[in-house]
Amino acid sequence: MLGAFLLTDIGLLAAAAFGLTWLLIRGLLPFASQLGLLDHPIGRKDHAVPTPLVGGVAMALGVMIPVWLMMADSTKPLPAFTIAATILIVVGMLDDRYDIRWYWRIGAQTCAALVMVYVGDVHVEQIGPLFGRGPMALGALSVPFTVFATVGVINAVNMADGIDGLAGALVASALLMIGCAAMYSGNSAMLPLLSAVFAAVVAFLVFNLRRPGLPRASTFMGNAGSALLGFCIAWFCFRLTQNTGHPVSPVLAPFLILFPVLDCLVLIVRRLHMGRSPFSADRGHLHHRMLDAGFTHAQLVCTLLAMSLLVGGAAALVLKWDLPHPWFVAAFFALFVLHYWVTARPARSMAFFGALHGRLFAGVGTGTGTQKAVAANQADLLVAEQESGTS
Repeated sequence: MLGAFLLTDIGLLAAAAFGLTWLLIRGLLPFASQLGLLDHPIGRKDHAVPTPLVGGVAMALGVMIPVWLMMADSTKPLPAFTIAATILIVVGMLDDRYDIRWYWRIGAQTCAALVMVYVGDVHVEQIGPLFGRGPMALGALSVPFTVFATVGVINAVNMADGIDGLAGALVASALLMIGCAAMYSGNSAMLPLLSAVFAAVVAFLVFNLRRPGLPRASTFMGNAGSALLGFCIAWFCFRLTQNTGHPVSPVLAPFLILFPVLDCLVLIVRRLHMGRSPFSADRGHLHHRMLDAGFTHAQLVCTLLAMSLLVGGAAALVLKWDLPHPWFVAAFFALFVLHYWVTARPARSMAFFGALHGRLFAGVGTGTGTQKAVAANQADLLVAEQESGTS
């Protein structure tokens, strides 16, 4: 049973979200310039021509319109989801057009998280037996933890949105795994909205993911889209892991969106260690390191997508085998340390990811090449050498 919704209804909702998002993107593309929603290729940006930033608003409308038409009476948290998503989309579009200061973005993300908590009653109350004892209730820390986690996931998705198709593909994989976990645990109430968001992301990827016939993205999601999708991941993870009737351990959540979360944490720690703002820009992202080591855009997206599904699936399987929760904490920390060590030095990451590329794509043409990699990372290399005297 799927509550007020049947599988056929979910399929219709997903089809409507996909079709409407696709139509909205096609319809908004010619007006992106008039709306001031163009991403110009300056600084560290890899795209060659100004690209419309209409993917975020198209996904938001593509989800909200069919969801409100088909399931307005089926879920109590829907108004909270809509209000929070609207805040993020409006502020995100302002950021895409005017490049507003970072604290306005964080403020909007905090407001959206508070709406989720106080209007939607969606929040983190317990984090499971992380240290080998019984489930740990957060008590008075529930709201601050929920806000912190929500803002963190939003910014993790934003940081992953650095090359065509990557953020959308990783979000789609996370939504797919969350949906599978929800079905397995019997938490069917979250499936209609989740399926609509998943379908909208897939429709966006039609225009954003490089493939034969589409050599570059025809639209980006922008900060509006990355904020929306990051919020969706947080929303669904909380509804998945905090449902007492259909419990799924919270320890699984970070492994469902592993690479954006790891990359975000590593970059924040590294920038703070170097005395820089955690919101400063550089070419230290995981996807930059992989591109510089020879991965093409398509190879990079396919590799991280496959690894994301592999890691998330393995974590779910091991959790089903009742592996003690502290092992999950240790595994996440070990992956964090490995990520930090590999990406700390351009030369080291070039060697590591170059070897990985050689094993995965032997005989296939490389992407950026060694000379471009050295030039692109020269500034980072000088900073890294100042950070430590050893390699």
